[in-house]
Formats: sequence, structure tokens, C-alpha cells
Amino acid sequence: MREHRIYDVVVVGGGAAGLSGALTLGRSRRSVLVIDGGAPRNAPAGHVHNYLTSEGVAPAELYATGRAEVAGYGVEVVDGTVTKAHPVEGHDRGRFEVELTDGEPVRARRLLVTTGLVDELPAIPGLAERWGRDVLHCPYCHGWEVRDQAVGVLATGPVTTHHALLFRQLTDDVVVFTHTGPPLTPEQAEQLAARGVRVVEGEVTGLEVTDDRLTGVRLRSGELVARQALVVGPRFAARADLLAGLGLTTSEFVVGGHVFGDHVAADASGATAVPGVWVAGNVTDPQATVIAAAAAGVKAGAALNADLIAEETDRAVTALRARTGADTEAGTGADTVDTETARHWDELYQRRERIWSGRANPHLVDVVDPLPAGTALDLGCGEGADAIWLAGRGWRVTAVDVSTTALDRAAAEAATAGVAARIDFQRHDLTRTFPEGVFDLVSAQFLQSPLEFPRAEVLRAAARAVAPGGRLLIVEHGEVPPWSRLAHPHVRFPTPEETLAELDLDPDGWRTERLDAPRRAVTDPDGQPATLVDHLVLVRRR
Repeated sequence: MREHRIYDVVVVGGGAAGLSGALTLGRSRRSVLVIDGGAPRNAPAGHVHNYLTSEGVAPAELYATGRAEVAGYGVEVVDGTVTKAHPVEGHDRGRFEVELTDGEPVRARRLLVTTGLVDELPAIPGLAERWGRDVLHCPYCHGWEVRDQAVGVLATGPVTTHHALLFRQLTDDVVVFTHTGPPLTPEQAEQLAARGVRVVEGEVTGLEVTDDRLTGVRLRSGELVARQALVVGPRFAARADLLAGLGLTTSEFVVGGHVFGDHVAADASGATAVPGVWVAGNVTDPQATVIAAAAAGVKAGAALNADLIAEETDRAVTALRARTGADTEAGTGADTVDTETARHWDELYQRRERIWSGRANPHLVDVVDPLPAGTALDLGCGEGADAIWLAGRGWRVTAVDVSTTALDRAAAEAATAGVAARIDFQRHDLTRTFPEGVFDLVSAQFLQSPLEFPRAEVLRAAARAVAPGGRLLIVEHGEVPPWSRLAHPHVRFPTPEETLAELDLDPDGWRTERLDAPRRAVTDPDGQPATLVDHLVLVRRR
């Protein structure tokens, strides 16, 4: 059900920057989806260099290891190509939708774009086919591998002399091909001559390759100059077309007054001009090596997490202020648990090793299954079936009950199911205390008690705990079970319409999504099939 989830962060691009950002976010317990098109900039290269502890590793191996590492923190990685990203309007305003060439769109609270760049090479036959092998541009990525070889430098821009001097550090045999580059200044020519770098005039028209190795550079004059490696300065073109739907465009990448291509501008943390959108790696810094891109991903991941925390805190403060009278109605302090209420429910649970089926309520499943995962409050969680089901689908759950016995059983079941880290079990007597925070889903399942219970007040407190855009789901008994009607002939339960009226919701601030009386199949105490009628109320805060 990935298409129905709203991730904390969707990372577009699974290279060093993207996976490092995802790792940082995953370790901060964020829900993260990485979408990777499988075409990293350094794919043609045989090895990654200057990456401490991973020196000389193949790019594919580095990224495979990275995928495995982020998966250990719950990060999802999928193969796919993102075609467009755009803001979401309506109830999910402030979030983003990401469209893929294959599959359903996905949504996120934040985006981290690490799509890298494309190296645009001069139109010389055979040049592109040898890119990253013996046609290269970075002395720190490939220089050691061509040390003491015959190296050529193709002049196409203003940094030819700079490149030549860098590679001269690695070999005594460097030739500059003037090609279509700007004329050398007298100072540049003097520097090259002083370092023993030969300058060859004329346009380069092709390469000579023998046994899949570069052996020479051919000029338009027909002259062949023997070379084993050729240095080329490409134009950097950011992979940023998908950002157009966000209103983000590229700008010129300028170094020393010279334009070397384009990039997506961002601040030091990677934040762009569009709130909620970060970039990292070569898409914003074309000069970043692999390890520098990884570091930028970590920095962006940390900034994203801090931004999400700020938003969540603002929401919590707003909700706290909105809960006018909540503390008066429900009390404060989770330790003030009514003895009679707690004793009643503990005694009920202690009668048997398990009271309920262990299965999530089918009405909860029906309502929640299509929804994106978020934060949930499970009121009256009992032995934890609903909370465990929600956590297994990516929700972060606060599960509340008054019975210590029920909570202990629920925590044990959650640990067995492997979702304990996603559930915060809390003990509350809802007649006196109420859990703090706001939630994307508040579930009140069968909050009906034979004891005196301020049901309407508790349900109104539940409504106040719903975050903007979130839902309140109330499921209650609609009628006395058939096998108990003789003992309780006069019991009547509120209709869904009456429950909705008791909530006293502002019609401008809420939308009613369901008011009905669904039926469910059960087994009666004698083991015979029976049908029960429930009452269901589902409302959504605007």
C-alpha cells in the first residue's frame, strides 16, 4: 500500500548523497522512501577514490552496501524514475506528490533531491564511450590511476592550464591540445613551459583505441599524438527537470567568474527556495566528490529532521492551546488512575490468558487500510491488536488503556510482532487523564463501560486530539448481542447521528465521512455463528 502512505521524506536519487541523507533520517526514526533511477554519475568509473574506508570500491558495490545499511533502519528503496514533483493542495496542503514513470504516485511531507548531474562532453567521436575510464576530468578521482602515463588535456574552457598543472603533479608527460579552447595567456603559456608541459595546436577530431585502450589523439591535420589518457572538462548539467512542478529552476554554476554549467541553488544545509525541498550532492554542487556528496546528504538529512521536528512541535503547541478545558475535564497526570475503574478492567482481563481474538477490529481495518501512515492514538487499546496492526503498516501509535494487565499483554505481543519501537503504551483513566499530543488518526473503539463513564466528554477530548487533516474514528456497539438480550432487555446505544451531535463539532472545521451501522460476523458463546451491529462515526478535521 505504498501509494497510500505519506512518508516523512521521499529521497529522489539513491547515490552517495541520497543514501547518506536517508541513513541520517532513518536513524532519526523517520519514514523514508528512496527512489533511484539506477544511473549514478560515476557509473562508468571502475572505482571510487578518496572515500575513507571504501577506497577503490566499485560504485555499484558502494551503493549496494548503502542500500543494505539504510534498510536496517526501516528506509524503503525502490527502483524507479521520477518524472515530476509538485505540491499537494486541499487537505494535504503543505505536502508533496512525486510521480513515477511506473507505479502510483507517492506523497511526502518533505523532499530531498539528489539526482546528480549529466557531464556534457565535446562532440568528438569515441569520447563518450571512454568516459570514466581513460577519458576523465578529476585528478582526485582518477589521477593516481594514470600516474606516470602519457596524459593529454583537451582545451575547451578557461581552466585548461589549471587541469594541466594538476595532472603534471602525477606525471612528467603532459600535453595540452588547444582544440577549441580560448587562447592561452602569456602567463599561462609561461607556467606550462616552466613545468615542461607541451602545447599542441589544432582541433582534435578523434581518438585512437587499440585493444580497448586509448593509444592516441588525432588532430584534424591527420597528426596522431600518442596518449594513454585524455583529460576533458565537461559542462555540468543538473538533473533537475522534475523540479519544474515545484517552481524550482536551475541557475548558472559560476566559479572564478566562469560559467561551468548549471545547478540548483541552495543554502549550506541544502534548503532550496521552496519550503520543504532540499537538495544535496552534484545537483547543487557539481564539484563535489563522492565523499563530499555523502557528507552533504548527512547535513541535509539532519536539517530535514530538524525542520520536521519544528513543524511537529508547532502542531503540538497549537493542539495544547486548542484543548481548552481538556485538563479540567480529564485531569492531569497519568498516575491518577481511578482505583475502581482500574480494578474492574484488570479483573476482567485476568479471568483468562487472552480476552480478545488478537485480530484488529475489521471496521478499523476497512477505514484505515487505504490511508497513508502517520501518527495514531488508540484509546482503550486493550490487548493491543489494533495498535499492533497499525504499527505493522508504518503508523506510530500511542496506545492507551487503564488496565495494567492489558497493557502488559499488549506490550509483549508488540515485541513478538517486531513493532514495539513504533508503539508508546500509556496508562490512563480517561475519566481523569488524557494523553498529550495531536494525531493523524484518533481511534475510539467501544469506549462503553458498565461503570459510570463520561463518554461524551472523553469523545470530545478525542476530537481535540485530532491534527489538521486527521480523522477521528468512533466504533461502538449498536445493539446488545443476541445471546444477552434477555438479560439486558432495555439497553439502548446511541445512534451514529446522536454520537456525532454529542461531539459538538464546528461544521466549518470538520467533514463527516461516514455515519453508518455496519454488521460483522462473530461466534457466540456456544460456538455458533452470529451477527453483531456496530455504530460507526468517521469525521475529518479540515
